Amino acid sequence: MAKFRVRVSTGEACGAGTWDKVSVSIVGTQGESPPLPLDHLGKEFTAGAEEDFEVTLPEDVGRVLLLRVHKAPPPLPRPLGPLAPDAWFCRWFRLEPPLGSPLLFPCYQWLEGAGTLVLREGAAKVSWADDLPVLERQRQEELQAKQKMYWWKTYLPGWPHCLDEETVKDLDLNVKYPVVKKTKFSLKLGSGVAELKLKGLLDRTGLWRSLREMKRMLNFRSSPVGEYVYKHWQEDSFFASQFLNGLNPVLIRRCRLLPKNFPVTDAMVAPMLGPGNSLQAELEKGSLFLVDHGILSSIQTNVINGRPQFSAAPMTLLYQHPRGGPLLPLAIQLSQTPGPNSPIFLPSDEKWDWLLAKTWVRNAEFSVHEAITHLLHAHLLPEVFSLATLRQLPQCHPLFKLLIPHTRYTLYINTLARELLIAPGKVVDRSTGLGIGGFSELIQRNMEQLNYSVLCLPEDIRDRGVEDIPGYYYRDDGLRVWEAVEQFVSEIISIYYPSDESVQDDQELQAWVRDIFSNGFLGRESSGMPSSLDTREALIRYTTMVIFTCSAKHTAVSSGQFDSCVWMPNLPSTMQLPPPTAKGQARPEGFVATLPPVNATCDIIIALWLLSKEPGDRRPLGIYPDEYFTEEAPRRSIATFQSHLAQISRDIRKRNQDLKLPYTYLDPPLIENSVSI
Repeated sequence: MAKFRVRVSTGEACGAGTWDKVSVSIVGTQGESPPLPLDHLGKEFTAGAEEDFEVTLPEDVGRVLLLRVHKAPPPLPRPLGPLAPDAWFCRWFRLEPPLGSPLLFPCYQWLEGAGTLVLREGAAKVSWADDLPVLERQRQEELQAKQKMYWWKTYLPGWPHCLDEETVKDLDLNVKYPVVKKTKFSLKLGSGVAELKLKGLLDRTGLWRSLREMKRMLNFRSSPVGEYVYKHWQEDSFFASQFLNGLNPVLIRRCRLLPKNFPVTDAMVAPMLGPGNSLQAELEKGSLFLVDHGILSSIQTNVINGRPQFSAAPMTLLYQHPRGGPLLPLAIQLSQTPGPNSPIFLPSDEKWDWLLAKTWVRNAEFSVHEAITHLLHAHLLPEVFSLATLRQLPQCHPLFKLLIPHTRYTLYINTLARELLIAPGKVVDRSTGLGIGGFSELIQRNMEQLNYSVLCLPEDIRDRGVEDIPGYYYRDDGLRVWEAVEQFVSEIISIYYPSDESVQDDQELQAWVRDIFSNGFLGRESSGMPSSLDTREALIRYTTMVIFTCSAKHTAVSSGQFDSCVWMPNLPSTMQLPPPTAKGQARPEGFVATLPPVNATCDIIIALWLLSKEPGDRRPLGIYPDEYFTEEAPRRSIATFQSHLAQISRDIRKRNQDLKLPYTYLDPPLIENSVSI
């Protein structure tokens, strides 16, 4: 007989404790023990508790390999009745054998109802490192169980595949928000809806009476950045700066050759370029930049309050003076087809003509950002990465341990989005100029041209030729965060993969990559997405891309949504009159009549306010309270990663002290580990 000490840690979340009875079976190289009850007088497994038990094995099982955790209802009714919650969040087990070092078994899972869970000792293992049949079988059985639980489905044709939530019973507790976070989310939504209903705005289907009346929305919730936007939204320098540091800082690119369908002339831009300068000279200097919303051409549009809505596909030329000064717009064309009915608007035009043209560009920014940059790139793709990780990597796999913090709540928030935002009759359908049909078409179009390099920030910056444009804080901060993630990933990969051959031989890793390629990128080889990985370098790049997309990229394009939209003319979700076909016709009353109606304005502002900030229970980038890695080497790498991020944060905050409008969206403590809102 052998005596073992068992220490059990229960999570601190509301409802994490349980009245159910727990026993363990210890599996070793020489056999398996019967279930050994973990039982004291009174209640065990209280939320936040760590408890010690002593168990006696009738026979020696040899070197310990696995721990089977059995959970069952108590023999007597629970004190709160048979309907009381019985889920249990177990953090870990620590097993102390009679001889040798303690063994840690990470869990970090909810156990619902009666059942058995098999845990591995905490050391990360790739598949080829397991040479015992019992361990090989455990990996296979775990993956088979998860693949039966988490299924793919097609939500809309041409979109990345997503979770089939029907296969997960009511979304299990390991996927969805805990009670407190869900309650805060619901209360926040309810308070916003109630406030704007009481003010008589949310149900008002007519036009705003004036820009002055729209200012009432600034009182909805305090936003210093929103106040700044209100004061500066008409300024050309602020308009241009949003292509660099606003909520959609991913479209601007250096222009070396003017598109043939954008016939800007020297005479048009002479007042901006100054005497003696020409477009060709500035093109050669590299001081011109282009933002092209051509993907919106002939896009399907929506009907709101019984009125058809309108969209444009503008092209915007911008100028960066070689000797400094702000980036400024030079010319705007509101369609992809030049001609008499598609004038090129200029800063020298009448005030309302130029302001209306810029506002059409901002509406195009809303559509492209919300459908592509935010929904597709920062939600649907992270869901693909998350689902493939759950389906193809067992919990003992080093990549699972590395990636699982970056999947937290992603399946749940996307499921909520499909219920509350992008379902027929919901927010996107009610209050955006494109509606579900236009959003779907945009996503399909972008999926056909989406390339791997777009998802890898350093390559994207190079491809767009914006390495040296001044004041591009999204680039500056993003590259530093990318570098920190890449260094961290490189250290972890080097611990577990000694060679390129070890990457090639990891069949679980290869299955994970194939699952992402097939279900996320629909098997399109033109995407450049790998369907397999052959080298450590390729694995480092790929894994860095996944973590960056699920954390920094999402935060950068999500957390500024309310700031940008609370003053609605800066980011109109729809336009109610068609784009102008001539100059000299814009008037203040026509400008207001073009903007979204009152109810659509309120609907969008509530939604983007809700989606711009976590409802509690935050996990900033690099903070891993769930300790999946138990070995010293990866723990040291985590500590180095955290130190690296802390230095980046100090540098960002020092820089921001000198900025009139600080750029905070990529400050590491404000970056969430995962797409969780």
